[in-house]
Amino acid sequence: MNLYQFVSDSIKSLLVKIPELANVDLSNISIEIPKDRSFGDFSTNAAMILTKQLGKPPRQIADIILPYLKELDFVVDASIAGPGFINIKLKDLFIFNYVNQKPDIKPETIDMDYGAYNVAKSLHIGHLRTSIVGDTLNRIAKFLGHKTISYNHIGDWGRPMGLVMAWIEKNSITEITAKELDNFYPLAAEYAKNNPEFLERARIITAEFQEGNSKWTELYNKFMPISLGAMNDIIKRLGMLPFDNTLGEANASKYLTPVEKLLRDKNLLQESDGAQIVTVRKDSDTAPMPPFMFYNSRGADTYDATDLAALYYRKITDNPDRVIYLTDVRQALHFEQVFRVAQMINLFKPEQLEHQYFGTINGKNGPLKTRDGNAAGLLDIIEIVNNAAHKRVTESGKELPKETIDMIAMAALKFNDLMHDVKSDYIFDAEQVVQFEGRTGPYILYTAVRLNAILKKAPLKPCEITKMDTDERNLLLMILDFERCILSAFYRRETDIIANYAYDLCQLINIFYHNCPILRDDVDTKDRERRLQIADKAYKTLSTAIDLMGLKIPPEM
Repeated sequence: MNLYQFVSDSIKSLLVKIPELANVDLSNISIEIPKDRSFGDFSTNAAMILTKQLGKPPRQIADIILPYLKELDFVVDASIAGPGFINIKLKDLFIFNYVNQKPDIKPETIDMDYGAYNVAKSLHIGHLRTSIVGDTLNRIAKFLGHKTISYNHIGDWGRPMGLVMAWIEKNSITEITAKELDNFYPLAAEYAKNNPEFLERARIITAEFQEGNSKWTELYNKFMPISLGAMNDIIKRLGMLPFDNTLGEANASKYLTPVEKLLRDKNLLQESDGAQIVTVRKDSDTAPMPPFMFYNSRGADTYDATDLAALYYRKITDNPDRVIYLTDVRQALHFEQVFRVAQMINLFKPEQLEHQYFGTINGKNGPLKTRDGNAAGLLDIIEIVNNAAHKRVTESGKELPKETIDMIAMAALKFNDLMHDVKSDYIFDAEQVVQFEGRTGPYILYTAVRLNAILKKAPLKPCEITKMDTDERNLLLMILDFERCILSAFYRRETDIIANYAYDLCQLINIFYHNCPILRDDVDTKDRERRLQIADKAYKTLSTAIDLMGLKIPPEM
């Protein structure tokens, strides 16, 4: 149990036992952590909330509660502030010895769908957020004790495949490299705009491929490993956990027949202008809600259909308690349609399906672009940050190995993405994200490296606690808030909570470092041993947060 939960539960259990508070509703009472710790370690609005029920002024009610709070064995003092807030201060020994326990949660099996890379297409900037945020949520879920099954639902079935194959056919291409493959789709898509016969050929190839034509299947099997290899290179470079499954529309299409049967058994499929649709609009809808399309007017299966079939596949293979998708906001309507149909055929309940969308990344003057004016791809962004990191290290006069600078660059890129509200757009500034000061990834890593350097110089020894300085207490209280932060980050699906926690923790670590010397010769032995223990607790907590964000701590900075 985390410290906040322990204190909150203890206080609420105590209030129930106070005779003067018998028969009153305590459900709206909250326990809070003051922004300014000088007022107290925790506070409660109990007296303010109960004034109407008891017909007494808040300070008078607080006077009743105070003596009981002071009897709690972990409380050193309780006082009244303002109109009736109660501030609570914990005993130093209790804070020092309290250990964060593993969260006591009901473990779930969770399918996590993020990445969504496309075969034979370069990864673009939109893949950055789904990859980084998805990976961090996956890591946090595992840390909390959930069983996660991660999916990279690849685009490998529809019109883009037909365009790529048509381009290969048109240009009689026999040898394919990863770099060349990245160019086939944009070249084909641009050519198709002014060449309707080519576009029609791509449509024919797409249909033949989906029907199992051996020629196109053989070509697909030729470039698929090349594309998957490029995807895996990106995954490794971003420091992500490997996906448990890289399966997309091609795999989902195998399950269209049983899904269609489920739809027909419930008489949900209707014909509309030659297409097969499902009406998903509800009377309560205030915004447009177009129908779900299973087959289009040409009889081809659709993006809607394969996403529903993918859900069916996951149901019969994983039978997850929850399925979480992470894509950009433009797919919100699509997933609402898919979820409604999944509920109609009893695949999943509404609370089991989630779509967590993310905002866009922009440059200072609009869409992010490379120096030559083209839209920035994912590899472009990585390269831009790497160059900025090398420049920053050079300007600082440091001499660091390339591997270390690469770690710094990746931390800069990933932390910058994680610290923003997932659903909000943000401005990307490569020069800013690689700074060693401020709310940046390099600052987080530098703090960890500094702490580790201290701990390497002196062994930990048991120590007695008689007192602690304010900066020591504040740091320990932040450390003990880690579990609550992690739970909040996961259940709210907001990775900025863990990123900003890491930054706040680093700030308190550096204040502690400057104000509470450890290895200096004039430091008392008891102070040194106590501070080493605190430094060790801080390092373990910070390194765990860093790992959950998918960052790596370099040996030096």
